[in-house]
Amino acid sequence: MKKGIHPEYRDVVFQDLQSDFTFLTKSTMTSSETIKWEDGNEYPLIKVEVTSASHPFYTGKKIFLDTAGRVEKFNQRYKKK
Repeated sequence: MKKGIHPEYRDVVFQDLQSDFTFLTKSTMTSSETIKWEDGNEYPLIKVEVTSASHPFYTGKKIFLDTAGRVEKFNQRYKKK
């Protein structure tokens, strides 16, 4: 790897704005905001809209659509006469 062309890879905290879920991980993202973590250190804070804590697929709050009923309505409406 070439020296000096890669961004700094450091610890950052991601915060889910919908569920207020936070987690510490490594990233190259930067932020002017910081947060004090459980270990007493301050880390850059990255705010995100969706994480596994708020996404419908992972939370089980997925809305199932009645596609069979919709297909039947479409066929009835546009069937050949």
